[in-house]
Amino acid sequence: MARRVFFSFCYKRDIGRIGQIRNSWVTMDTKGFTDAANWESIKRQGEQSVKRWIDAQLDSTSVTVVLIGAETSISKWVKYEIAKSVEDGKGVLGIYIHNVKDFRTGLTDYRGHNPLDELSLQQNGRSVLLSEIYPTYEWINDDGQRNIVKWIEEAARKVGR
Repeated sequence: MARRVFFSFCYKRDIGRIGQIRNSWVTMDTKGFTDAANWESIKRQGEQSVKRWIDAQLDSTSVTVVLIGAETSISKWVKYEIAKSVEDGKGVLGIYIHNVKDFRTGLTDYRGHNPLDELSLQQNGRSVLLSEIYPTYEWINDDGQRNIVKWIEEAARKVGR
């Protein structure tokens, strides 16, 4: 089944890794990608414009994939995208991308902090970290190129999508 998937990531630091991951599943219908000029233009319009753009990108997707690089967890927009995805009942999963070589430099990066460890929701009267609910994988070590479709399907199935 074709899925509409939103990819959440730190644009500036990780775009040299993201393209390679994105191209590994060219048959999937993806959202959440824009070029640097468009992103900068959207940001200049203010916070509400950014939120409206993100909300529109998330619309009609069933799963949000958080591509975790060195600085992903400090992005307020990544945190917004995750929170909005959870609020909207989408499947969520994280994938560490630090071991993917940046096509611009040929270098890997250090492993960043998982933003799912920083966000929580209330379940049965207690606060539960999103990392306890949603799985996280490593692109290189867990053979993401071969397994991403399966991970996405599992995330969608888990939330009944």
